[in-house]
Amino acid sequence: MRMDPQPLTPRVADTHDLIRVHGARVNNLKDVSVEIPKRRLTVFTGVSGSGKSSLVFDTVAAESQRLINETYSAFVQGFMPTLARPEVDVLEGLTTAIIVDQQRLGADPRSTVGTVTDANAMLRILFSRLGQPHIGPPGAYAFNVPSVRASGAITVERGAKKAVKATFSRTGGMCPRCEGRGSVNDIDLSALYDDSKSLNEGALTIPGYSMDGWYGRIFTGCGFFDPDKPIREFTKRELHDLLHREPTKIKVDGVNLTYEGLIPRIRKSMLSKDVDSLQPHVRAFVERAVTFATCPECDGTRLSEAARSSKIRGISIADACAMEIRDLADWVRDLDEPSVAPLLAALRRTLDSFDEIGLGYLSLDRPSGTLSGGEAQRVKMIRHLGSSLTDVTYVFDEPTVGLHPHDVQRMNDLLLRLRDKGNTVLVVEHKPEAIAIADHVVDLGPGAGTAGGEVVFEGTVEGLRASGTLTGRHLDDRARLKPSVRTPSGVLEVRGANTHNLRDVDVDIPLGVLVVVTGVAGSGKSSLIHGSVSGRDGVVSVDQTPIRGSRRSNPATYTGLLDPIRKAFAKANGVKPALFSANSEGACPTCNGAGVIYTDLAMMAGVAAPCEECEGKRFQASVLEYHLGGRDISEVLAMSVTEAEEFFGDGEARTPAAHRILRRMVDVGLGYLSLGQPLTTLSGGERQRLKLATHMDEKGGVYVLDEPTSGLHLADVEQLLGLLDRLVDSGRSVIVIEHHQAVMAHADWIIDLGPGAGHDGGRIVFEGTPADLVAARSTLTGEHLATYVEA
Repeated sequence: MRMDPQPLTPRVADTHDLIRVHGARVNNLKDVSVEIPKRRLTVFTGVSGSGKSSLVFDTVAAESQRLINETYSAFVQGFMPTLARPEVDVLEGLTTAIIVDQQRLGADPRSTVGTVTDANAMLRILFSRLGQPHIGPPGAYAFNVPSVRASGAITVERGAKKAVKATFSRTGGMCPRCEGRGSVNDIDLSALYDDSKSLNEGALTIPGYSMDGWYGRIFTGCGFFDPDKPIREFTKRELHDLLHREPTKIKVDGVNLTYEGLIPRIRKSMLSKDVDSLQPHVRAFVERAVTFATCPECDGTRLSEAARSSKIRGISIADACAMEIRDLADWVRDLDEPSVAPLLAALRRTLDSFDEIGLGYLSLDRPSGTLSGGEAQRVKMIRHLGSSLTDVTYVFDEPTVGLHPHDVQRMNDLLLRLRDKGNTVLVVEHKPEAIAIADHVVDLGPGAGTAGGEVVFEGTVEGLRASGTLTGRHLDDRARLKPSVRTPSGVLEVRGANTHNLRDVDVDIPLGVLVVVTGVAGSGKSSLIHGSVSGRDGVVSVDQTPIRGSRRSNPATYTGLLDPIRKAFAKANGVKPALFSANSEGACPTCNGAGVIYTDLAMMAGVAAPCEECEGKRFQASVLEYHLGGRDISEVLAMSVTEAEEFFGDGEARTPAAHRILRRMVDVGLGYLSLGQPLTTLSGGERQRLKLATHMDEKGGVYVLDEPTSGLHLADVEQLLGLLDRLVDSGRSVIVIEHHQAVMAHADWIIDLGPGAGHDGGRIVFEGTPADLVAARSTLTGEHLATYVEA
């Protein structure tokens, strides 16, 4: 068939090449209006807290997802999270948004890199088809599927009812000993109770197990032992009932209750959860009372003996998952089996994507909760790289976080590849190397918090350089090497470190100076510091685990600032401190201290209206009559940190305990935050600095910081370096795991790991001053640092 080539006449559809935002007022945005070009790479810049995430994630991406959800039936929407429409006048030209953020992957003990990327699912099918001996379907190779056997009679209702004997069995791959977790735990009984005391004398040392509450009534009324007898005098039977008794129905004071031994109850309530998700005092108890060891039955592979016995070319599924992904990709490439050719092709593509994105050093059995924020974000990217979808909006939150300068170029190439497939790519970013590849830049500011929320520049990267905005002025900033470095006051010895990929590393970490530990992603930096330094006495570790908190939590509650403020109000007015808490006695009875009334509209977005009684102030009217320094508690919580520091530092409201905490918040660059701002509205960079502020008061001689420049604007890096200097000058030792060249240049001592990632890393390739590293240029870090300082 022949067709005459016809000129394409312009259509109205071709004019929709912009995403238009008009009058956005989410969080701190002040009636922001922007036009974002489609099928281009747009980078959003600005200081931390200027409104980048509010515009990109909470406005553009949130509305796109809400509109997609509305296309489903009301029945399906009932099972989906309800999303409110962002506060914006007009949003036009939206396309389907795919969000690739820095949220850590679930820290469930059974979640691994393989399970979150579907690579495990494909491997299980492969082994169920080719594995010898054949042990069953794909579920027989899954460590999350237990083996089940059942038998009994079933009644088939067909014509005359007839009872038929039936048996059922399912072969799963779960190791029965550790239940697919790879580790078993043992409980130290001496951490549960003091055996010289009786229960009534407070023998139990488990958090929450007080004799004053329900547990006391159960222990006193169960009749299995004498609560007035010291535990060391219990008979074998009584001790068994206290510790191990199965759930038993009992009646106490006419109330039906269930009695259960301490150990099964602790296993259910504390040990079945991820340790990091527990409250701090419960986590401290678990770490003290429970010892975790590799499961002796499956040797940590999580799999049953049958699953480990089935092999392809001498390799079991456990061996395959333990390999570095780049090695596993080579092994899969060598398999040539026509019967499973489409499966092998799909598995190769997935494994090659890992290597392409710079994660070839991971293994599929790596627990997903141990990945850094940057690694988690890149793992999420994997499913999108091979996607055939086009005209999609991809939204990235600092994709270069956790990346060595050597790896940033690779990430840039991936972002450009997504754009060149015909997609709109929106990136929130601070690094000049990533900003440089933008087709369009939107700079927000001029400041942070209430001083931000405006678009101060829109245009090209060259235009940004000449614009005179804070970002434009700092875009070409280059730190210089220090003319002289501090002299160490001693050393912290690490001997034979072999966590993860480390190869019996011996290193002396200087004390009393600023030490920067660097190296490409996966070279072993975190393994060395968190594995061999963080757990020691006197070491304060500020890692990248996210702050947890509901919208009732705010900087004042998280940092402990609210306690001295409540006490100061109580003392000044001669009343109870509990009155000045919106989560306690002082809460407005109508909204229970939330400040807003939520109306749930089933599958429609719920409506949050300001509480009419307290007008969003969260407190009872009678509480607001009490003043301190002429302000009521709601006015104090509305203050910025800087304003509050002045208020509590002097005059009638002088409160030294509150002033100390506020001083630390100003030191980490959070002076613009308001004390009562919900934690849920803080950006990632703000949360990490808030965490740093809370740890700065801890009594410790050594501070370990994990990538403190995450989420920091170029202009704020200088302030961070000043803070690190103050910590060192006050007599503390500071160890920083970092990729930012400005922090490396400012160091007194650098420890560089490598030379590569995974099994190509795990060795120390350089120890010395930054000047020596630049002069030698013997490592990847040295080359990039030399280019940065233009040596």
